[in-house]
Amino acid sequence: MTGPWTNWDHVLKVDPDKDLVDGETFEDVCRTGTDAIEIGGTLDITTEKMQNVVDACARYDVPLYQEPSNPGVVIKSDALDGYLVPTVFNADSSFWVTGAHKEWVRIDGPLDWERTTTEAYIVLNPDASVAELTDANTEQTADDVASFAAVAEKLFGQEIVYIEYSGTFGDSEKVAAAREALEESTLFYGGGIGDYDSAYEMGQHADTIVVGDLLHDEGVDAVRETVEGVADAHAEAVVE
Repeated sequence: MTGPWTNWDHVLKVDPDKDLVDGETFEDVCRTGTDAIEIGGTLDITTEKMQNVVDACARYDVPLYQEPSNPGVVIKSDALDGYLVPTVFNADSSFWVTGAHKEWVRIDGPLDWERTTTEAYIVLNPDASVAELTDANTEQTADDVASFAAVAEKLFGQEIVYIEYSGTFGDSEKVAAAREALEESTLFYGGGIGDYDSAYEMGQHADTIVVGDLLHDEGVDAVRETVEGVADAHAEAVVE
């Protein structure tokens, strides 16, 4: 599994439906030190909003990916490095495992397969919009999470396993259990990363930290702290 994400410490997720902090620009966003920018959101997303963010970031040298929440908001642009498509492993409905993806292929197919990769989401915050949308079963133990991660990697060949706590800081024991279960897949973690310390803590377990709301709520200086936090956690792990 040799996608570029194997070398990412930090991903900045930009929600096209949310504003930047007053006075900040997408040039500032692209210079935070993040390894990649992922454009996506759960609610009120349109192709126009997606396109606006792509256009604003395209001139800067940061890998740029779209994470479409549904087939209707996918945009086709040479400025994108690719598409990271969620498939929610603990969703109650198969629509969020394969159904939405089938509809995308039916509507737009054949897709740009070489630039399309799925993310095996395990959604664990019951109050998150993505949990409500997908009717995810968030009552999962550490053993459950580890088993989902193993299934994603070994049975479904997922290159990215994504522990999603969107809106709150998660249980590091569950993240560590997922890490322990994986051999090659890249482990993403997203949720409640708000400063150096939280990025450092989850960086001890996850390969890649995903930061989203912080950009829109606090701004680019706060994002830079999280870049430093996860980098330090990974650097310390290498030394040990």
